[in-house]
Amino acid sequence: MDKTIATLREAVSGIDDGMTVMIGGFGGSGAPIELIHALIDRFVQTRHPTNLTVVNNNAGNGHVGLAALIEQGMVSKLICSFPRSADPRVFTDLYLAGKIELELVPQGTLAERIRAGGAGIPAFYTPTGYGTDLAKGKPVEEFEGRPYIRERWLKADFALVKAHLGDTFGNLTFNKAARNFNPLMCMAAQTTIVQVSSIVRPGDIDPETVVTPGIFVQGLVEVAEPAQEETLNRANAVYPEVVQ
Repeated sequence: MDKTIATLREAVSGIDDGMTVMIGGFGGSGAPIELIHALIDRFVQTRHPTNLTVVNNNAGNGHVGLAALIEQGMVSKLICSFPRSADPRVFTDLYLAGKIELELVPQGTLAERIRAGGAGIPAFYTPTGYGTDLAKGKPVEEFEGRPYIRERWLKADFALVKAHLGDTFGNLTFNKAARNFNPLMCMAAQTTIVQVSSIVRPGDIDPETVVTPGIFVQGLVEVAEPAQEETLNRANAVYPEVVQ
């Protein structure tokens, strides 16, 4: 039952070419920077994984975290709501050059597609996006006189998540707004890997405060002092230091 993983490198070792990876976070809040950077380290050393489809709320900022993952050429498709965030220069340049595909999804629809994937619901109907380019090719039904478009669930091979506390069984709590997409992604992925600020013993987390039960977590690694995307970007950080 002990789901503790000793190192970040080991934690991301199962991610392979062509997989779909959900990455938690809302901007920098709740973004698993260290797990993302560990995946980049693996790519720099082995040239794998590549051709990833990444599901995230935005397209990354600066040259760290998700933006760095994209900058390395590891991502072939991005599914997100806000590709034009604070400093999306990496994604923007690659998108305009035709080197990365974008699937744009309204934020509420993105959350519900992920939730549906975790709940085993293949499709649902929403009025959001009807009459826009986002609805092209999607089935439409009318309910109580209003048109709705059908959206499909989103599932992933892996989810990379940041939590505050985790016990060795994988039960998780989150720090305020860092909760965001992370709990939904835990449910929607076949394998969920979590970085936590502290790993505690079973029973040390009050059951009433558990947000994500351990059944949805396959591994967790301790990162005692996690980096914050905004702090790194204010320092003009680049990861890795020499872009490959």
